[in-house]
Amino acid sequence: MKFLFTLTFLFCLMAFARAQSQVVITGKITDQQTSQGLPFASVALYRSTDSVLVSGVLADDKGSFRFEKTNSAAYYLESQYMGYQKTRTPVPSGEGVVELPPIAMQADGRLLDAVEVTGARGAVESRIDRQVYRAGAFLGSQGGTAVDVLKNTPSVTVNSEGDIMLRGSTGFLVLVNGKPVQTDPAVVLNQIPANSIENVEIITSPSARYDPDGKSGIINITIKTVDKNSQSLIVNVQGGVPSVHTYDNLKKPQRFGADAAWGLKTGKWEVNLSGSYLRNDITGRRIGDVNTTIGDVFTSFPSDGERSFKRYNYTARASVSFTADPSNVVSAGFYKGYRFQSRRADLVYNNTKTNLETGQNLGRITYFNSNVAQKTADVMSGNLDYLHRFANKSELTLSGLIESADLDGLTTNINLSEPGRTHTLQSTRNPSQNPLNAFRLQADYVAQIGKGKLETGYQYRNQEQKGTFQYLDQNLETGEFVLVPQFSSRTRLVNHIHSLYGQYSGKSEKLEYSGGLRYEYATRQFTAEGTDKRNLDLSNFFPSAQLQYRFSKSWRGKVGYTRRVQRATNNELNPYPEREHSETLESGDPDILPEFIGQAELGVVKEFEKGSVFATLYNQRVKNVVNRVNSVYNDSIVNRIYTNAGLATSWGVEVGGNANLAKWWQLYAGANVYRYAIEGGLFRNTVVVNSSSVVYSLNANTTFKITPALQVQWGISYLSKRVTAQGEDSRFVNPSLSVKKSFLKGKLAATLQWQNMDLGIVGANQQRISTWGRDFYTTTNYIQETDIFLINLSYNLNQLTKKAKLPASEFGDREF
Repeated sequence: MKFLFTLTFLFCLMAFARAQSQVVITGKITDQQTSQGLPFASVALYRSTDSVLVSGVLADDKGSFRFEKTNSAAYYLESQYMGYQKTRTPVPSGEGVVELPPIAMQADGRLLDAVEVTGARGAVESRIDRQVYRAGAFLGSQGGTAVDVLKNTPSVTVNSEGDIMLRGSTGFLVLVNGKPVQTDPAVVLNQIPANSIENVEIITSPSARYDPDGKSGIINITIKTVDKNSQSLIVNVQGGVPSVHTYDNLKKPQRFGADAAWGLKTGKWEVNLSGSYLRNDITGRRIGDVNTTIGDVFTSFPSDGERSFKRYNYTARASVSFTADPSNVVSAGFYKGYRFQSRRADLVYNNTKTNLETGQNLGRITYFNSNVAQKTADVMSGNLDYLHRFANKSELTLSGLIESADLDGLTTNINLSEPGRTHTLQSTRNPSQNPLNAFRLQADYVAQIGKGKLETGYQYRNQEQKGTFQYLDQNLETGEFVLVPQFSSRTRLVNHIHSLYGQYSGKSEKLEYSGGLRYEYATRQFTAEGTDKRNLDLSNFFPSAQLQYRFSKSWRGKVGYTRRVQRATNNELNPYPEREHSETLESGDPDILPEFIGQAELGVVKEFEKGSVFATLYNQRVKNVVNRVNSVYNDSIVNRIYTNAGLATSWGVEVGGNANLAKWWQLYAGANVYRYAIEGGLFRNTVVVNSSSVVYSLNANTTFKITPALQVQWGISYLSKRVTAQGEDSRFVNPSLSVKKSFLKGKLAATLQWQNMDLGIVGANQQRISTWGRDFYTTTNYIQETDIFLINLSYNLNQLTKKAKLPASEFGDREF
């Protein structure tokens, strides 16, 4: 018994001694240049005496590692990380906890270069409810804005007037990083630098968790952010060479700009800052012909002259996110954007009156009209979000967003005698202020239910827009400008919107599905000075459903349905005519109804080794479709009126894809073909509307990689002739060519852009817009500058940190 006790005591003593000789080794793997931790680096522990592998671990997301229960001996470590040179570190002898100093790894330029040449990402990606386009794939958009990126997608077209249309409609909702924009979407899209955009997402079948606004869908712009445990700085500058074609315009255009973005993501913090300035003038001319018939008098007033644009914008953006712990995240953002545009139309009019019965000339006058329309948009927005993750992995997000936009305008209109232009016939001014203030509060809850995800939430939106529109006519004797009441007004539009939604989505081995319902109670109050207040209360359901089924590894099919609404703007509701041009008045209808849209689509996606293609068949029905139509105001002025025109339907097919035809040749192409039809009546059904046409558009580019550092891209954007409620718009085409050369292992890139290629034979960047009725006819050919050359330089300090991250194992252009 004594022997057993002694043996047990000795065994315990030996175990205690052995435990006392074990050590714990801790440390951190970092980048030699930035001292930031390298997440999930591989760390191996070897015995120094015979180089036998003892153990191996992966570092955590901050680069820290730990070896436990290791016998006391001589060791060394080997750390590995993709894009870095393998590092060997001796471990000093000791007992207990041995804490090593940071192990700094050096980036291997050869390995980084090897990563650079492996597989270019495709330009397009198909998802259950959207198409995703990579902004960097379109060289011609670099140095421009989000609009220049959108021009490359098959769903979006931009005409000669800068109208942005999604599947043929100017009504769509814009999101920036998933946050809705309540200001005029075209204003914001023209302010976002293309160089700051990661992806453009065209969401044509949105789910119930999105706002139902926008009759053709949603465009989501995702801004580039910094990678985890790194920082970045990207700087771009752009300049234009002197114009090839000036069209004898009054002033020479200026084209230059710069933008920069800095980001830091480390520990619990993420910070992103960016700013931009872009001056992008354009020359051009306008050739028009208008005639009216009142009784027996036929009046014709053709015109010809300059139509040019001076335009610039600047932006500032900041966002910060703090992750207090895995369960609590607070984030905030701020945006400031300013846009200025001055459109000059200096035209010579030849006005002739003729008696239709006798053919007698009743009068003739030639005069010079100088019309300068200035518009500014000063937009500010801010958001504050809080995310809480519960123990059951469900999430609650509380969000607040506030937005303000000062939308101001000033149109000066002077008629001078011709020739000589020394005598003033008329001088008018149209100052306007149209500020918008809006905010929204939102709560969203997400929980895992069964094999799927349940999303539900509540949202309140408040939007107020006040308008002051004046028409001032100069007394030519005194020089005083006098207010003309019949062309002047004050308006106020208020929208209150309450909404609730529920949505369930899930994914099995082959099937991905989502279905939801959104209920909305909305009130609209509109007041125009001197008229009765118009109130409109609406209670509506907005269902949505999406299905995607994978037939095989390479084939997918999808189907979707969504119901949406397009709300009227202040301009569309204002009943007082505003004199925009010498020959034009513009007004709205205070009783105009919102457009309600039902949209269904059926699509197929084919993926193959070197690319992918998709095809989507869609149908859209628009109730209470709004059109801008013309009527005769007097013998030399046409009145443009916003009004409900009846029912509009579209049947279309959209196709697109990209392919790596060879290691040096890539092709991207997208096309949209649809039949658009309108049935209804204008001016309380006094004019019957029943017209239709087939419209098609094409956006394509092909890229040739001459060397790993030199590539050439040719692209084309084409929009066919299309019918309108009272006429038609001619075809519009714009080819482009870009050459990009990289230096300093890809950190510096220079791009030469040839925009609006014409060479006098293509007829690029011009479009004829015509309308006609029983007693009027208008046609205008807008000819804008062609053969524009720009040089864009980009310096990217983010390149190493982005590669080093890889481990080894949210209203329409009408307001502006």
